[in-house]
Amino acid sequence: MSYVAAPAFSATRFEIVRWSVFAVLVVAYMSVYFHRMAPGVVAGELMASFQTTGAALGSLAAMYYYVYTAMQVPAGVLADTVGIRAVAALGNVVAGVGSILFGLAESFEMASAGRFLVGLGVSVIFVGLMKSNTVWFSERRYGLVSGLTLFLGNLGSVLAAGPLAFALTLWSWREVFVGLGVGSLLFGVLSLLVVRNRPEDAGFPSLRQMEGRAAHAARSGHWWQALKAVLGTRAVWPGFFVNFGMAGGLFAFVGLWIIPLLRDSFGLGRAEAAEYATLTLFAMAVSAITMGSLSDRLGRRKPVLLACALLYAGVLAWLLFMPWQPGSYAKALFVLLGFTGGGFLITYPSAKEVCPPAVSGMAISVVNTGLFLGAALMQPLFGAALDLGWDGTVSEGVRVYGFEDYRYGLGLMLGYALMACAAATRITETRGRNLTVAETKG
Repeated sequence: MSYVAAPAFSATRFEIVRWSVFAVLVVAYMSVYFHRMAPGVVAGELMASFQTTGAALGSLAAMYYYVYTAMQVPAGVLADTVGIRAVAALGNVVAGVGSILFGLAESFEMASAGRFLVGLGVSVIFVGLMKSNTVWFSERRYGLVSGLTLFLGNLGSVLAAGPLAFALTLWSWREVFVGLGVGSLLFGVLSLLVVRNRPEDAGFPSLRQMEGRAAHAARSGHWWQALKAVLGTRAVWPGFFVNFGMAGGLFAFVGLWIIPLLRDSFGLGRAEAAEYATLTLFAMAVSAITMGSLSDRLGRRKPVLLACALLYAGVLAWLLFMPWQPGSYAKALFVLLGFTGGGFLITYPSAKEVCPPAVSGMAISVVNTGLFLGAALMQPLFGAALDLGWDGTVSEGVRVYGFEDYRYGLGLMLGYALMACAAATRITETRGRNLTVAETKG
């Protein structure tokens, strides 16, 4: 592949368009995280409203993850074929309808249906955004941009902790979810107006042409053949299992069980317990941008990911086996849990750098499936572990579990984390470049 002269274009207009596309998609992505984490804050209201057990509550929250998991590979295919603009618009609309249905639900079944639609709608947003980043930002900045994406997305989960707990003092949980649904419908319209699939669709040359290089080859053949090639790439799969074990366990815990643990085991109120969830999520957000930038600067992916996985498992082991109480010490532990767990971000650039650029959406979707499969399994498993040890205590219609019950769930998370450590040792080092593209000077 030879280098070519860069066509002339308006750099200022390009930056405006590029960051406008990013902004619309990333705000929609923040709602993805909000929906993912919000059930933990309203767990008590949900159990009281629908008279559920811990396992049933876990299944209701995990309904989002079930459909999200199933949709990850289709989302990658859609991003690579139909295009990001249409996918983002439709996804926001479906999520909006689901959130409104969830907020209005009068039965467990209706709430599950709403949660299903939310998961279906938001399932395409992240992969579409990461695919968009591959065509609007250069490879040498992809780790940083991926980290920025996860950082901003995590702010949505931060909003689903302390700020949501405060909002529930002003409005009911139902009003919050209906309002969020209306917002998603508006972003569906905004996606059609602002988002473009690639620079060429906005009147620019491709990003590589702007850098004086030949454009990447377009995908050839049927999408099914491309997907089979991605699935057959062995270097993709370690990232799948890292996400399954590390991010899957962490998302399930913070998204549903962290607040009940602190409430039941230590008597914390919801607002106080939500502070711990907020700290964990904010640390994860900071970690994403820190680790993405660090891996870009070092030109190394594997050492950063492996170090994060090992430290994450160490923090979980400490929470499980060592004594701790709420306070500054415990907050520091939860910050470390979020910060080390946020290193899963490295799996995304690692996946797209071992597959041809034209199928980057599919590659990212495969490793992302691991995250949501792990969370979908962990949330009800954690709840089932609690039910096994439950002594029958009920407070205001809500089951109350002891810390020894929560230890079983933390043990499951540690087992997940050790799996992630093993998988991280198998990550292919790409040195921050696509291994399928040969760069030669003309």
